[in-house]
Amino acid sequence: MRRSLAALALCLTATTALAGGLEDMTDAERAAFQKEVRAYLLAHPEVLVEAMDALQAQRDAQQASADKTIVAENKAALLEDANSWSGGNPNGDITVVEFMDYRCGYCRKAFDEVEQLVKTDGNIRFVVKEFPILGEDSVISSRFAIAVRQLHGDEAYRKAHDALITLRGQPDKANLEKLAADLGLEAAPIFEKMASDEVTDIIKANHAMADKLQISGTPTFIVGDQVLRGYLPLDAMQQIVADERAG
Repeated sequence: MRRSLAALALCLTATTALAGGLEDMTDAERAAFQKEVRAYLLAHPEVLVEAMDALQAQRDAQQASADKTIVAENKAALLEDANSWSGGNPNGDITVVEFMDYRCGYCRKAFDEVEQLVKTDGNIRFVVKEFPILGEDSVISSRFAIAVRQLHGDEAYRKAHDALITLRGQPDKANLEKLAADLGLEAAPIFEKMASDEVTDIIKANHAMADKLQISGTPTFIVGDQVLRGYLPLDAMQQIVADERAG
């Protein structure tokens, strides 16, 4: 451990010297210094890995701090947005928010695990943010789900959401007509609503929120003041929830 710290210190010292101190050296001193640094790094290449790991840890800490601030500033929009469906326990002590895309393979992979997390825990409130980013099929799917909610309420939305996230075919007119029929709903009013400004505004608002949180991929989860970018297996999600409860 001591050697690693000394090696990292040498590397940083060398970097500082290269940035300015070399100007005060003679040509011979500069050449000798560069030779020594190069020889050491060739003999101990792990120093570079350690330095990169330290830099990444620093960047991760900075990102986490920035996420915490932005989540706090937008807490109401994230947790209490009337335009976003919420399920699970409405009085849960933990709220999990997911930015998702119906055509995202990792969102589909996470679907069953998030369902299991919410059901087995029993004290989680779950909020869905429609965030279509993978092309026109994603947008069509989100528009359909949002239109169903606006016309028929939360339970109809939940069923539409579950059907869309597991849909094997394309969200074309025929498949969406069948989906509506399976839900016991008329397709024509849903199609009309899909094109409305109200639906467009919800998607735009979710994209604007994602921009604030520097979210560019799906799934992304908000748990407490943490922004968790990318797929997480069930056990990891359970641990994060447990840590959040523990404070």
